Amino acid sequence: MRKVIGIGETILDIIFKNEQPYAAIPGGSVFNGMISLRRMGIPVSFISEVGQDHVGDMILKCMEDNELSTDYIDRFQQGKSPVSLAFLSKNNNASYSFYKEYPDQRLEVPAPPINEDDIIVFGSYYSLNPLLRSKTLEVLDIARQNKAIIYYDPNFRKAHANEAIHLTPTVLENLEYSDIVRGSDEDFYNLFHATDTEKVYHDHIEFYCKRFIETRGAGGVNLFTNLCKKHYDTPSLLPVSTIGAGDNFNAGIVYGMLKNNVRYRDLPSISQEVWDKIIKCGIDFATDVCMHTDNYVSKEFASNYNHY
Repeated sequence: MRKVIGIGETILDIIFKNEQPYAAIPGGSVFNGMISLRRMGIPVSFISEVGQDHVGDMILKCMEDNELSTDYIDRFQQGKSPVSLAFLSKNNNASYSFYKEYPDQRLEVPAPPINEDDIIVFGSYYSLNPLLRSKTLEVLDIARQNKAIIYYDPNFRKAHANEAIHLTPTVLENLEYSDIVRGSDEDFYNLFHATDTEKVYHDHIEFYCKRFIETRGAGGVNLFTNLCKKHYDTPSLLPVSTIGAGDNFNAGIVYGMLKNNVRYRDLPSISQEVWDKIIKCGIDFATDVCMHTDNYVSKEFASNYNHY
């Protein structure tokens, strides 16, 4: 059976509303999607790291409660598990402050088995960090050699915008490895100071990767491939929280590819009809996450959704 392999950070999100903390939820951009995919019954491996501390215990318990294997988690002794403070605005959009204390030696874990047509999910600053680059490239090289599908979400936050020029060569290398790129309009503004989706695709993405999805929040979703381009509207809603929306859009896209049996060899020829079904899964996953405070699709959504 095909499986999904994620590589990314784990973090404890402490969520504030009206200046008061009201929830503490294990998170991380790739982590959130991996929990959702496990809830959907997908075989998942996740490569990450946590400290030997109470926060690390909480994150591992969340993984175990959701039947996500901890076999590829590096448990470091020096340093502390990372924490983020997420402050919700009146519209329930989040701004973040991050607190991290990592050891010098990081991510000392083996790569899981990667087979043809498995799906690799990676991204964020985690994939650009020089201290983690060798492990990231090890996983990507195995994936490319074995014809797994590589899915990249730059998730390039405003906090790193001043480093964009310095980090661009690594971003471009990630794009070159990728079979599908998905990012938000904010990501590409922070990276390239560009706001027009078509210009972003033709000027910055297409040369490296032919399949590009840009999400624009309430402004919908734009798809560009070698065969088609299309805009998709997203439902109008008043979110409880937008934390994890993009991460779970990614999970929905991955789920949609599995559900529609899109394999590595099919990537250049995916029809618009199949893309419609895949994008719908992404929107459905993201919409569910916006309606509650968890960073993942609800168990009710997972049990009721149209499984394949």
